[in-house]
Amino acid sequence: MDTMAVEQNGINAVTLEERHGRPRDLFWPWAGSNLSLFGVAFGVYIVGLGLGVFPAIITGAVGYLLSFGLVGLVAVAGTRSGVPTMTLGRAAFGYQGNKLPAVLSYVSNVGWETVLVTLSAQGGAAILGRLAPGLNPTVATAACFAVAALVVIAVGVFGHAMIMVVQRYLTYAFVVLTVVYMVLMAPKLGTSLSSTGGAGAWVGGIIFAMTLLGLGWVNCGADYSRYLPADSKPGSVALWTTLGGALPPMVLLVFGVLLAGGDPKLAGEASIDPVGALAGALPTWFLLPYLLTAIGGFLAGAIMDIYSSGLSMLALGVPIRRHYAVLVDGVLMVLGGYYLLFVSDSFFGTFQAFLAIIGVAMAAWVAIFLVDMWRQRDGGRFYDERLLRAGAPAVNWAGLISLVVASFVGLGLITSTDPNIAKVVGFLMSDAMKHGTFGKANIGVVVALVLAGLLYFVLKPRRR
Repeated sequence: MDTMAVEQNGINAVTLEERHGRPRDLFWPWAGSNLSLFGVAFGVYIVGLGLGVFPAIITGAVGYLLSFGLVGLVAVAGTRSGVPTMTLGRAAFGYQGNKLPAVLSYVSNVGWETVLVTLSAQGGAAILGRLAPGLNPTVATAACFAVAALVVIAVGVFGHAMIMVVQRYLTYAFVVLTVVYMVLMAPKLGTSLSSTGGAGAWVGGIIFAMTLLGLGWVNCGADYSRYLPADSKPGSVALWTTLGGALPPMVLLVFGVLLAGGDPKLAGEASIDPVGALAGALPTWFLLPYLLTAIGGFLAGAIMDIYSSGLSMLALGVPIRRHYAVLVDGVLMVLGGYYLLFVSDSFFGTFQAFLAIIGVAMAAWVAIFLVDMWRQRDGGRFYDERLLRAGAPAVNWAGLISLVVASFVGLGLITSTDPNIAKVVGFLMSDAMKHGTFGKANIGVVVALVLAGLLYFVLKPRRR
């Protein structure tokens, strides 16, 4: 496939003639999209929940594997159907009913790509500030943001073939530079932190790790596997997706936890500027390579998000070509990034609120999708194309009701440090519960996952 040609496929099924590659090829896009230094900050954030070093590592690893295992299962549907994720969702929700989860997916993707491009600009400005102390911080931030946004939009417009190549080589570069970073920072590692949060912090750590990683990608799982041959082994598709998405960030998470163990103040600093905080102890000669590593890692994730957000827009029924949809997403990303960089005074509070809310919605969605896929479609083998086109059943009420009910309950059982968001979540908890172990665990994410799957299983009779 020509990597320099703009991809012409939208949400249609990829033809058998266009299918190519092996399941292990999926390792590279998922590794590249999650192998950023933000993964080190994730480890610092999990420690901030009141977990000691070893509990934080255990809960983070469990959350990563569980959540990306869901992405791997969704990827199987893409291989067997050749259709992107949110279009396949029409089977579980109906042609019109699918517009609600497609909107949620779109918000998730645009939100994540905005966060990642914002972080790349924020980190770039912080490093440039150390390299050139006289540089105007606002100018530096704006310049880094403009470059990052343009790169993400350009690669997203070219599409699948370009993404697969770019992610492979970015992954190679990140591994080398990240190893150097780890060697330089190794003297700062420590294990002195002890747990202060009790059992609730363990549960909260797993759930937080799930929202940080896999639950942000479940709505994209089939988008990259759909180009594989239809006879690819499903176990291999799921395995390589899970390994690519979970293992590289797990290494970074462990390193971040150990950094926080050596410097307890790091958690507070990373909540304001994660990239700048993690560069604080670096020698000047490595600042430029570090900057490239940090920005490149963020951009790799944002590229995947902007591609999938374009597919989500098409699944909504918007009459636009895929590459033009990417351009629209890019405009929204720029506007959102402007707000986070130059208007919002609490990046971490806004980020946490976004994670919790979208985590509930995506947990409920993926449970319904997977129950429908394995119970109604024989593991993705029988996606009748009539279900995916206009004229198909308008609404699958079992799916829609399950999504709405589970999301409502889930949102009622999470909390937020953002004072504005806190007003619209946690409504099923008393004040004592909100400030106790139960509230801090954000158990609503798991409740939404389990409840949605059970409701759909009961409400939708097995297809015969």
